[in-house]
Amino acid sequence: MNLGVALWRLGERESGTGKLEEAVAAYREALKERTRERVPLDWAQTQMNLGVALKTLGERESGTGKFEEAVAAYREALKEWTRERVPLDWAQTQMNLGVALKTLGERESETGKLEEAVAAYREALKERTRERVPLDWALTQMNLGNALLSLGGRESV
Repeated sequence: MNLGVALWRLGERESGTGKLEEAVAAYREALKERTRERVPLDWAQTQMNLGVALKTLGERESGTGKFEEAVAAYREALKEWTRERVPLDWAQTQMNLGVALKTLGERESETGKLEEAVAAYREALKERTRERVPLDWALTQMNLGNALLSLGGRESV
């Protein structure tokens, strides 16, 4: 897990994808021991980090495959990082899910992924309130606005 974090941080600073690919591989290796059955919250954290690494990797590619994998990893994390159990982690995962879905939606011609992104941001705002975490609330509001703008740009007048 820690190796994955270090490789992701290095990969973020480099222009290539080598370290990010290594980070993805490290997280997948970690998931062999950090299983959902054995350590469900650690498993969810690893799924979340895997999603972040895949999203970062996807930003450097023209296709949608890595973003689709990131969405799947975030959705896996949400199986254990529930709103009731870890509300702010749940909200962060919803936010990251929204970011990946928005990018997918912008790369595809259909609006479904953009609509899902809007829904994920709105879910995140249930815990990322202005009173509780004002900067996170503002960032989520901004991302929601951008997703709605992208969605609106696809509507016919």
